Amino acid sequence: MENSLASAIISGKIEPGTLVSVPALAVQFGVSATPVREAMLNLEKRGFVESVKNKGFRITKVSARDLDEIVQLRRWLEAPAMRIVAERLRGVPLDSYRNMAERIVTAAADAEFEDYLAADSEFHLALLRLTGNERLVELVAELRKQTRMVGLANLIHGEELKRSAQEHHELLDLLADGQGVAADKLMVRHIGHVLGWWAGKPEDDDTGKIDEAR
Repeated sequence: MENSLASAIISGKIEPGTLVSVPALAVQFGVSATPVREAMLNLEKRGFVESVKNKGFRITKVSARDLDEIVQLRRWLEAPAMRIVAERLRGVPLDSYRNMAERIVTAAADAEFEDYLAADSEFHLALLRLTGNERLVELVAELRKQTRMVGLANLIHGEELKRSAQEHHELLDLLADGQGVAADKLMVRHIGHVLGWWAGKPEDDDTGKIDEAR
């Protein structure tokens, strides 16, 4: 239940500032009130919602500065790590990673946001584990939990979601070929979608940077 609600919040299906009640969510998700209440209390601890006396919970907003800082940290941590991963993956069978990447592509095509976010997290954290640094994996996992992609739900039938999903296969191609520098650059662009496509803003595909007009 908690993962379903978190995915709805992260993807923007439940927009920031929205006031929600436990009974209404229970009806929406077809479950009893108890697991919903427990999930909301846990999400409150994670900063996803704040309680409103006698009314329910309000979905919290992540400021533009917060999101910028989260993306910056993820780029510093995840992108350079791809150079190490490229060394570890050269000549190694990629079947399991290809399957993970394909689950992301399928979830994007089906607009299944919970599946998309779960598969995306599984894929990237699995690659980071190849560095042998579990603290790195834990840090990135926590940053991903704090990330909001509030425009994701608006891209149900958009090409951006499919293009982003396909980048996971492109990343594997580069890693398998030992192209760590190129994989680093691709990750910078890929993480940048949080500030670009997911926020409804243009991106510069040549540099992987968000358009300065944002």
